[in-house]
Amino acid sequence: MKTLEPILDLLKTSRHRFVATANEVPAEVWRESPGAERWSPAEITAHVLMVEQAIIDGARKVLQAAPKSVPLLKRLHAPVALAAWRGAKRKSPLPLDSSLVTNRVEALSRLDTVREGTLRFIESTRGQDLRAYRFPHPFMGSLNIYDRFRLIAYHDLRHAQQIRDVAETFHR
Repeated sequence: MKTLEPILDLLKTSRHRFVATANEVPAEVWRESPGAERWSPAEITAHVLMVEQAIIDGARKVLQAAPKSVPLLKRLHAPVALAAWRGAKRKSPLPLDSSLVTNRVEALSRLDTVREGTLRFIESTRGQDLRAYRFPHPFMGSLNIYDRFRLIAYHDLRHAQQIRDVAETFHR
């Protein structure tokens, strides 16, 4: 059985960095896109919220049944930490819900609410071994639920950097 403490620490650290970065964006550019096919900080925040919720919803669904056997070769995947790397641009498989694109205060409040739900879910799994429970990621391969928890944190870090990059385009 895995200890959850390193995962919880990573989630705390990554969210702190994301929120701190989001708070550095001037209010007047929060909803401004820096260019065609580029998201505003408000859209990035909505995306982060949506992905975290989708991961937890997926984990809940997978845990409702016995774990499925996955052959070793299909269990191999890229290191989850690569999700933080912005060297490879990817288009999100989740369409952005425009109703979640709000002002910073509301966006970060919603993000807090989703994270509280994530942490409650993680705590509810304490004492279970979640390594056998897996579901596919569109870019990384088959990930177990612990990998998914870490993915949430690395996704935060990826998009904190994206927000910083966007904010810098407005200062040039």
